[in-house]
Amino acid sequence: MTPLLVAAGALAGAPLRLLATRLAVRSRRDPALGTLAVNVAGSAVLGVLLGLGDVPAPVLALVGTGFCGTLTTFSTFGADVVRLVEERAVGRAVAHLTAALVLGLGTAAAGYLLAR
Repeated sequence: MTPLLVAAGALAGAPLRLLATRLAVRSRRDPALGTLAVNVAGSAVLGVLLGLGDVPAPVLALVGTGFCGTLTTFSTFGADVVRLVEERAVGRAVAHLTAALVLGLGTAAAGYLLAR
């Protein structure tokens, strides 16, 4: 049953990630902004979920692993940083790296504390 819950959550998270990237590109912004947005949003959702405490395992599988796991993406984040460096936009790469870490950890912590 757990793999089905993970897959069900992924059915919502993965398309949202794709949509965020496409919106960033369509608005002539760097696709890294779409990655940043979904990573921060997913961190906040997961922080709230974990902050709630005794969340049933099926909910953790559906929302935490399935939805948040496919909404957020470390591999694309890494590729965005590498791409920016290759484009010789080192300042933007460092800013993106810093923003992702600070905002991701910050929203996860804030969500956790708010749910407590």
